[in-house]
Amino acid sequence: MPGARPAAVLLFAYGTLMRGYGLHRGLACGATYLEDARIAGRLLSLGHYPGLIRGRGSVRGELYRIDDPEVLPVLDREEGYNFDRRRSAVTLANGRRARAWVYWYRGPQHRGALIPDGDFRRAHPPGNRA
Repeated sequence: MPGARPAAVLLFAYGTLMRGYGLHRGLACGATYLEDARIAGRLLSLGHYPGLIRGRGSVRGELYRIDDPEVLPVLDREEGYNFDRRRSAVTLANGRRARAWVYWYRGPQHRGALIPDGDFRRAHPPGNRA
């Protein structure tokens, strides 16, 4: 359709990809922060980084618009083999829903400690070593 804009490619970050953390540099040059958001699931602390898993609960994070298509392959390498990038529903602050890429943890869950409120920033503030 002439003049139609392609749908924005979105990414939901809930851990070290968020602003203030080490892996955010991978987003800083190729993505734009839009707003805070939430996703259904549970969050594990895996030391210096978290892992999102299925379960009852809610996880806080940040929603980004991907401006450079090369960002996602770079992030895939940074996240590594224990994370699977899948499109998932996220809930925005105003209650609306959007579909965004999300890194789901698929590694050994027994290594992690549950972050009960699903807020990595509160459990591990930027600059603190976990």
